Amino acid sequence: MERSESEGPGEAAEQAPAAAGRQASEQAPGVAAYDDPVYRPAVIDLLGVLAYGELTAFERLADDATMAPTLEDKAALAALAVTEFHHFERLRDRLHHLGVDPVSAMEPFRTALDSFHRHTAPADWLEGLVKAYVGDGIATDFYREVAAYVDAETRALVLEVLENSGHVVFVVDRVRRAIAEDPRVGGRLALWGRRLVGEALSQAQRVAAERDALTALLVGGVDRPGMDLAAIGRMFARLTEKHAQRMATLGLQA
Repeated sequence: MERSESEGPGEAAEQAPAAAGRQASEQAPGVAAYDDPVYRPAVIDLLGVLAYGELTAFERLADDATMAPTLEDKAALAALAVTEFHHFERLRDRLHHLGVDPVSAMEPFRTALDSFHRHTAPADWLEGLVKAYVGDGIATDFYREVAAYVDAETRALVLEVLENSGHVVFVVDRVRRAIAEDPRVGGRLALWGRRLVGEALSQAQRVAAERDALTALLVGGVDRPGMDLAAIGRMFARLTEKHAQRMATLGLQA
């Protein structure tokens, strides 16, 4: 998944979710909120979808490593896959700590995420890299936004597993190098990036429609801060803007 490390043109915009959600973060519910029958399922859903996302990221990076053109690239992707699995373990352990079966927490998201990956199976090494950076980046940004509305301990864990693990530098270097060697690659990958953003947004809408608890986490409640319609609109504008910045960082047109 895409992380928070410097991304060239898009670096400044990475601060947007934190700035936009700072006030909500300061007011985010504490541990006592786990007694709230609305809040607890929402956090479990958040941890569950992230855990399954990290598990599938591990699988995909391991698969992509088989398409790597060099041993150096194969080793680099294998190392990134291991990092994703460690992130999964952190989320799994947190769910255990909350008295929740991790498999049960992940299961509701299996269909939506598996469907997304079936519809966005990369045809080659470069498409796999763009998917890992652009496609996963949209989800990463969204979950950073959601993290502004959870308790401090959960927020710290979510931001930890969404941190950059060297993925950005590696992907940008390889994609830009390929475009420099054959400019025609840029047009093909730009079309692929546009397809990815459409599929990613459809997947996010499906998850939100099926999981009311996650939606409730964003809109808040009587005792919890949340987003109004205008704030939700600004959030999606930030997600779209950052997608375009990622594409530009890769040397592609959004």
